[in-house]
Amino acid sequence: QVQLVESGGGLVQAGGSLRLSCAASGRTFSSTTMAWFRQAPGKEREFVAAINWSGESTAYADSVKGRFTISGDNAKNTVYLQMNSLKPEDTAVYYCACKIPVGLVVVPGSYGYWGQGTQVTVSS
Repeated sequence: QVQLVESGGGLVQAGGSLRLSCAASGRTFSSTTMAWFRQAPGKEREFVAAINWSGESTAYADSVKGRFTISGDNAKNTVYLQMNSLKPEDTAVYYCACKIPVGLVVVPGSYGYWGQGTQVTVSS
């Protein structure tokens, strides 16, 4: 059974940075895609970034390109989301998700495993 545990959320001023972590356990992740989604109050869950566990391919939402970076540490079974130049509109609950088999997909329904989420609040 796949388990995903996010951490690293918090309150930051606009222009600041945060790094989210997603610790994965329960299986071998070499043939999976890991992704970050976010959901703001009253809005649908939206794709943020994804990475194939091999690290060879990544994908980003247009709204975060150039500001956010997704990466993985195979030895630690952990995926990170480095968020720089944060804006108030980045405020949301951020979720880590896992898709089996591998495939950079932006649709939440394609991901079978989810973490509990971590709150990111960016003040203006």
